[in-house]
Amino acid sequence: MTALVIDSILDVLGALAPIWLYVALGLGAAIENVVPPVPADTFVLFGAFLAAQGRATVSGVFLSTWVLNVAGSFSVYLLARKYGRAFFGTRTGRFLLRPRQLRKLERLYAVHGPRIIFVSRFVPGFRALVPVFAGVAHLRPRRSLLPIAVASGVWYGALIALGTLLGKNWGLILRAFASVNRLLAVAALTVALVVVWVWWRTRRRPVGHAAGEGKEI
Repeated sequence: MTALVIDSILDVLGALAPIWLYVALGLGAAIENVVPPVPADTFVLFGAFLAAQGRATVSGVFLSTWVLNVAGSFSVYLLARKYGRAFFGTRTGRFLLRPRQLRKLERLYAVHGPRIIFVSRFVPGFRALVPVFAGVAHLRPRRSLLPIAVASGVWYGALIALGTLLGKNWGLILRAFASVNRLLAVAALTVALVVVWVWWRTRRRPVGHAAGEGKEI
């Protein structure tokens, strides 16, 4: 975002009544779960900046962004848990994940699901996708909600602390956040490459697989 756009957004948010300000921040943090490119972290920093100026409270910013982000993520998980299997039974779904790959995903989540979800909440892009596959893999709701809530609370708490500690200097906040985001972007790219490699490897028919035996479409 340009400085002019940021200033305009802050002016609009700062002019809202407190209850509507918290609603706007919470919805901004939640929409990332449906549209991953929307930067939920930026809305958290907007709230922290406004709290440093006295236009909001730290607790209000934290609760509104944390609660709605977790609710959005868990809602996506529940939808994927209910409808995901049906989608992966379609031709498009079987192209994305073959039945053998889906079984491997289920075993992976059964053993490491909460840890995968927890770590993914700190990685841009993946934080919105991992709960979807947790739902498809039918990871139990409690094992999904807890790591989502804890990791999001830690991350948003850190962002709000950063925003309030740096006070009213928005440029300084953005520079500090950009430094962190560069590291996270490298981590996200690394994870993406590994995921693509594993996806491609697991699509291949195992060596020695008899022709026609257990054929998958």
